[in-house]
This record gives sequence, structure tokens and C-alpha cells, in this order.
Amino acid sequence: MKKQDAPWGFLDQYRGRLFQGEWPTIPQMLEITCERFGERRALTAFEPTALVMSWKEVRALVRRTAGYLLAHGVRKGDRVALTGKNSPEWAVAYLGILAAGAIVVPLDHQLSVQEMSTLIRFVEAPALFADEEKLEALAGSGASLSLSLAPGRPNYILQLPEAEAPSGGQAAETDTAAILFTSGTTGTPKGVALSHRNLVADCYLSQANLSVGPTDVFYALMPIHHSYTMTAVFLICVSSGAEVVFGQKMVSKQILEDLKRGGVTMFLGVPMLFNRLLIGIRKGIREKGVAAFALIRTLMLASGLIKKLFHVNPGKKMFAFILKKVSLQNIRICISGGGPLPSSTFRQFNQLGIDFVQGYGLTETSPIVALNPVEHYKETSVGKVIPRVEMRIREPDSEGRGEILIRGPVVMQGYYRNPEATREVLSEDGWLATGDVGYLDRENYLFLTGRKKSLIVTEGGKNVYPEEIEDRFQLHGEIEQILVRGYLIDRKMKTEGIEAVVYPSADQLKEAGADPQDREAVHRRIQAVIDEVNSRLLPYQKIQRLSIVDQAMEMTTTKKIKRFKVAATA
Repeated sequence: MKKQDAPWGFLDQYRGRLFQGEWPTIPQMLEITCERFGERRALTAFEPTALVMSWKEVRALVRRTAGYLLAHGVRKGDRVALTGKNSPEWAVAYLGILAAGAIVVPLDHQLSVQEMSTLIRFVEAPALFADEEKLEALAGSGASLSLSLAPGRPNYILQLPEAEAPSGGQAAETDTAAILFTSGTTGTPKGVALSHRNLVADCYLSQANLSVGPTDVFYALMPIHHSYTMTAVFLICVSSGAEVVFGQKMVSKQILEDLKRGGVTMFLGVPMLFNRLLIGIRKGIREKGVAAFALIRTLMLASGLIKKLFHVNPGKKMFAFILKKVSLQNIRICISGGGPLPSSTFRQFNQLGIDFVQGYGLTETSPIVALNPVEHYKETSVGKVIPRVEMRIREPDSEGRGEILIRGPVVMQGYYRNPEATREVLSEDGWLATGDVGYLDRENYLFLTGRKKSLIVTEGGKNVYPEEIEDRFQLHGEIEQILVRGYLIDRKMKTEGIEAVVYPSADQLKEAGADPQDREAVHRRIQAVIDEVNSRLLPYQKIQRLSIVDQAMEMTTTKKIKRFKVAATA
């Protein structure tokens, strides 16, 4: 890609005036966007109070926030904690912290007060922002300055008159911008230190695989403290002048209303969200009768084939009545991340006329390192590696699968105050060991297999990755959650069988004619689903044992089961 054609090529006209070096910092990125699209809508919320701000209005509030922090003792390099529900106030506080030259520490608002306090003390934060209900409880965390994120009335930014851009604490491109605590699925939190360069480079480089413009409207539904929503929704909008609409509830009716009311064009979510949406669409089609269902499925197949072969999208018009019913008529692109997506979900959304793509990344990579281009997508791939990011496969097996290694401007600085953990995953020459297993094709598209830690070694010596099997169940409504894992068959030989731990969906079982209170009936129905999936698996991948649990398994904020917290079964 030629520099002048790259999505970041326009930065040249601002280099030397609004920023120095290769990339702007995040506050400088905001300044550039204000010059380009300052009057356009930036941040929008419908609940609890309707609120709309332009990018210039955001900048004014950011300056007030930064001025207030500096006036109350916050200095360049200080860590400032930020916790709260998705809201424009959260976004303004985030940018205000960075404009003061400080480091933002976004915390999951679902953590307990004790867990939050521990992290706040660990980073020695002199200040924190929190929702009203958490503010008083966090008084003992050690932060001397506590500021409220009061939705709809950002009172913390009204205590000073509008100020010029702060000059006392401006950060450099290579300075740390954010420390993100991630437990992944192991439950051991580490603070991922990301620089301004990491985050800004990721915003622009990822746009080589996915075009974004100032007329786009993103939907911030998944938790914004998580790197996925933080970068792929919020910071992407700061870089492009697009609008963020903040969602409040993971409730289907509310989501569909927000999509319609906000005119959302870019809908980002996790696989579970899109699977449930697709299940609902298919259910609605089936209710039209067998003949109508068969006709629509045939038309979908034709639509998908035309789109794949001729790069035109007939589905948008053909299925307008379906898309309108689920408020997807304005959606330009759906993006799935945070976990593996079944290729059937990917395919059926594209058949319906929605440009549907998926990506791959880790918090440690800011997070995006691969995205499926709309113009040339591969249904079973998690995306094409973005420019300036190197990827290689360590010790590939006979099928080319091995641990994914990544190097480039998006790779983290390291784990905060944890050099030992940093050395375990980050080599001296900059290669990050992801712990994920996959392979690359000749066009540099990544295909994900699973996690090294969850690998099952069967009696025949075959390697089985549970995630590959779990993916097969995502569109089976009777199964609310499934975790596939190994159980020891031969301790001496360390060989394993394959077990499925399932939390059933009571509602879907009822629809299937099984009584959720009848344990034997539930077991028979779930076993029937497993038998169906087993029939399509390779012999060494087949599930040999089923365990049904009565309570939902604990999940991360991106709706992945905390694999190593699930109790062993007999």
C-alpha cells in the first residue's frame, strides 16, 4: 500500500504543526479530528438522560477535565483510575486524563470494591473517576481525589472555566497511555501497559483492512474498559471523526431500539451476541412456514454466492423486510471479536446482505492485529494481518499449526511492574508469544485453532483444541454454555478423553419439548445434540463424556467462560 493511499496518509499535513514523530498521541489525534470534523456528532447517549456532543464540545470538556486534574495535583505519568458503565462521561474522563499527561487505568465496573481498591493501590493512583454508586465505597482505595461520573450531568468538568489545551503535562508518543488489567480465562490479573503509539497506530493500521469514515455510527455495547471496545469502537471514532452511540443494556429489545434510533452503521459485538441474533432471525423465518423458510434459505444461498463471486451485495434489498424487523437495515458492517465465531454465522449474515467480518487480537496487541477485509473475506479465517504487523508460527506441526507470535508497533510495552511475566511472553527482539495456536495461508490470513493451555492430548497422541469443538455448538439453542476439556484416562501416559460440560437453556429445552426439571430428559436432549455434532467431527475429536451443571459457568466481560475456574466433575 502506497503511503499516500493509506488511511493514515493524511497525517502528513498535520505533522510538525499538531504533532511530531511518526504518530500523534491520543490527545493530538483528538485535535486533528476537531480540525477535520469538529462540528460532527461525536458522543451520543439515550439513557439515563439524552446527551449529544460534537467533537469540538468533547474537546472543550476534555480540556476542563485535564485542567481540573492538573490544578489538583495530578502530574505527568500519574496513574488515574477510571471505572463506570459505558457513557459519554466515561469517554470524556478517559481523554481528559490523557490530556493532562497522566496514564488512564480503566477498570471493569463489575469488579467488587475490594478488587478495584487492590488494583488502584497497586498502581498508586492519586485520583479516580467512578459512577456515583461506587464512589463512596472506593474512598479507602488510597486515591486522594475522587470524581463522579454522573450520567447526563458531567459535574466534574464544570468546576473550572474552559481552558486552553493543557501544556504542563503533555505526553510523548512513546509514553504509556493506558494500563489495562486482564484476567483472560486464568483469573490472574496483569496490567498491560500500552503506549500512545501502540493505540494510535492500531487505530490507523487496522483501517487498511476496514474503511471507516466520519459518517459512520458505532455502537458501544460491550464494556468500554475492555481493549476491544476501547480501541475498535471508541478510539477508532476519535481517529476518524465517526460517532459513538452508547448502549446500556445487553437486552435484545433495547439493543434493537438503540440501533434504529441511533442510525448505527457499525455494529461490534462478541460471537454470543451475533449467534443469538441469528437464532432469532432464523426462528422468525421458520414461523412463516416450511415453504417460505425453504424459499428464503435458497435465496440466501444465491445471494451469498453472488456476493462471493461478483462482489455485489443483492441481499441488502432482497432481505430488507427481515433486516428492518431486527433493526439492521442501516448496518453497514457487523464486526465480531473477542472469541471464535462459527463460519455458518459469518456466512449467513453475509447472505442476508450484511457485510460481516471478524478480527483477532489480544489486549497485549492494542488489540487488533488481523481483520477480514469486506472486499476479500474468508469465512473460516479471523482476518488478514494488518500492515506493519509481523506474524509467524512457532514450531508448526505437520498441518502448519503452532503458537502465534506477533511483532510490530501495536505490541505492548510490557506488564506493569511485572518484568518476570513480561519476559515470559515478550522476547528481547520484540516478538510476543500469544499462547494462541493457529496457521497462516499464503495471503497472510490467520486461521485460529485454540489455546496452548487448553490443549487435549488423546490416547492416539492426537492434539485436540477444545475451542474448535465448542464452536460447533454455538447455534444449538438448547445449550446456553458449553466447555470442552480433557479428562485423564491414563495418568502414566498422560492421555486424555474429551468431556463436555454443559449448562442448558431452560427456555430452549421447553421449545424442544423437554422438561427442564426432568434431569433424564434434559440429559437425553443434550446428548442428542452432542451425538449430532459428533457425527461431523473427526474420530479423535469426538466427545466421550457429558456433564450437565445446574448453574451458569463464570464468564469474562467478553462472554468467554473462565475455563480454569470450572470445577472438575466425577
